[in-house]
Amino acid sequence: MEIFGRSRRRLAFAYALIMFIFMSLIIFVMHLAMNWSMFSEQAQELSDAANSVAEAQVFYLQNPNDSVDETRYFKTANDRLFFYIFSEDKQLIRFERASFRIEQFVLDVIESWNIEEGDVEVFRHSNETGQLNTVMMTSKKIINDRTVQTLYVGKDVTALYSGLQKATYAQVVLGFVALLIASAIGYYMAGRALVPLKEAYDKQKQFAADASHELRTPLSVVMASADLLLADPSIKEPFLRQVLEDLKSEVKKMTNLVSDLLMVARSDNNALKFKIQRLDLTEILKQVIRTMTPIAEKKNIRLAGENFTKVMINADEQKIKQLAIILVDNAIKYTLEGGAVLIRLEKVDNARAVFAVMDSGIGIAPEDLDKVFERFYRVDKARSREMGGNGLGLAIAAEIVKLHEGKISVASKLGEGTKFTVELKVNLKK
Repeated sequence: MEIFGRSRRRLAFAYALIMFIFMSLIIFVMHLAMNWSMFSEQAQELSDAANSVAEAQVFYLQNPNDSVDETRYFKTANDRLFFYIFSEDKQLIRFERASFRIEQFVLDVIESWNIEEGDVEVFRHSNETGQLNTVMMTSKKIINDRTVQTLYVGKDVTALYSGLQKATYAQVVLGFVALLIASAIGYYMAGRALVPLKEAYDKQKQFAADASHELRTPLSVVMASADLLLADPSIKEPFLRQVLEDLKSEVKKMTNLVSDLLMVARSDNNALKFKIQRLDLTEILKQVIRTMTPIAEKKNIRLAGENFTKVMINADEQKIKQLAIILVDNAIKYTLEGGAVLIRLEKVDNARAVFAVMDSGIGIAPEDLDKVFERFYRVDKARSREMGGNGLGLAIAAEIVKLHEGKISVASKLGEGTKFTVELKVNLKK
């Protein structure tokens, strides 16, 4: 059943969406956590290096005549660390150069430095080849007597950030693969979850089909009995005859309901008899107008056709006639006295034939438009009962259109009327 197929897809989609949001949050949080961890570790290393260089420089300033072990400037063998010491007048005093790839960039950063002492900042720069270089830097003041110098310490962390980026990409790919697997599992589990519902629904369909079939015979007997009693000349009491007329009317409504239920049940079980033949759509529409005109005249409603030309299509004649009658009958029911119902042939080509049934009735609210083709759905339940509606007519109309591989749509405005448009395949093959 299509309804279970749609439900299964919706459940699987909802599950996949939840998993997508969950995985996205995990990847995002993991990326932030790794970025924070890496930044904190490198910032601490830079701060330690800055303190070591500053101590060494203070010692040098205090003991200018002593020889200085240059290795005291760095207590590490990491060649990615570098430093530059500048005097107050921007003269370079001592340095451990950065890589030639990034030195000019580092010097440009130092020249425009406006970051608080001790703060660590990340700088990025693309070279001529388009390669992105990432540098972390901090600064520290070196004060000795009246001498004030500025130390800039940095580290080339391009490889670290590149690794972080690759790790994030790997997580995204793995997350996508996991999402596909989770979606497949969700689709499978949704199917398993719907099995009991489908079995119950199948039993319900079978019961509706059996009950509808079994009810037809007793209803026919009751209808025949009512006709016989009404034809009996010995029954002259007006009250009794009215009771029989009411009985006949109710039996007729029940018979129509049973017929509709039987058709719906057969449709669900793919047991509808479908006889395709070449026929003139316009002739069928004209027949429907002739059949429904007396009903329309009782309400002083004008029923007419427009733009009728000969249109040959491959279809089931009885089903197309039933489709048109359902739409016209629905239009008459919901059109006020003195209104109009129009059947118009709108478009014909080698592939499609389109006709519309329009009325000047009460209209349908926007929130109800997408539900009018649902079974047993009635926009105004109280009025539908008064007019003899059972909520199956438009559902059957939609089923007939579906059997003919066509389309049916509705457009309406409250207080202005409703338009049902039917698009049928001209060369349907069965």
